[in-house]
Amino acid sequence: MKWNKFTINTTTAAEDLISDMLLELGIEGIEIEDNVPLSKQDTMAMFVDILPELPADKGLAKIHFYLEPQTEGSALLERVRNGLEELRDFVEVGEGTILESETEDKDWINNWKQYFKPFTVGDILIKPTWEEIPKKDQGKLLIQIDPGTAFGTGMHETTQLCILQLKKYIFRGAELLDVGTGSGILSIVGLKLGAGHAVGTDLDPNAITAARENMQANKISAEQFMVRIGNIIEDEKLQSEIGFEKYDIVVANILADIILLLQKGIAKHMKKGGYFITSGILDSKREAVEEALDRNPEFERVETTFQGEWVSITARRKE
Repeated sequence: MKWNKFTINTTTAAEDLISDMLLELGIEGIEIEDNVPLSKQDTMAMFVDILPELPADKGLAKIHFYLEPQTEGSALLERVRNGLEELRDFVEVGEGTILESETEDKDWINNWKQYFKPFTVGDILIKPTWEEIPKKDQGKLLIQIDPGTAFGTGMHETTQLCILQLKKYIFRGAELLDVGTGSGILSIVGLKLGAGHAVGTDLDPNAITAARENMQANKISAEQFMVRIGNIIEDEKLQSEIGFEKYDIVVANILADIILLLQKGIAKHMKKGGYFITSGILDSKREAVEEALDRNPEFERVETTFQGEWVSITARRKE
């Protein structure tokens, strides 16, 4: 189905007021487009280590909204125009013009699935839940993943680097802590490789839903894998809940800047001799993470591995 798309040319200062006005008029599905730089907090909450470069912020914005073709839009648009004029008394609205176009109705949530196909990491087969096992991969250790809206198909280089390190250091019955668990893929791999129990933490509530669905797909029980939402760096209640001096392996596939913060306190959750596997690190930030671990009296760096421009750094808690 095609939708009528409307774009308001305005200013960043008026974004919130215009959005509120549209919502009050019953218009949902508002999309804001601007070049406002992300705050440090916003950047830290994201799961990528490199962000696209935006043009300079000139204080301009576009607010898009969509109406079904059968909607009686002329009266509604007139109310939008009147609302924009009323807002000029309170904020710089800028042009305040409304452009109309047409757009296709697409299933954005599921459209990406056409690109997620079965692949292997060593002798591990990772496949989406909706695909069959390729004949050539029969007999390999199977991990089934449907990431939903949480990060983590396993296709990214950083996830594969972590999987290879888990294969190297996991042992039967190990206790695993997965910081930034996302879809739960690293915990599931760890459990399939023999870990006795895994705990995943994440900032995104979608991680709980995604991880639980993937647990079921891989026949992993809630007793084996527990997921908790929160910031392990700052949340003392969460820190107490997941436990201290407990984990044989901690894996963190997150931002390099977050790893720099995480390494300061993560050792208290680890057993002596336990391994801290990290990735999500661009090669340009490798030295900063290595130097931080080298300065940390709790750790000794074991190895650094590479895939493309991405890096995994593994350290061991000292005895």
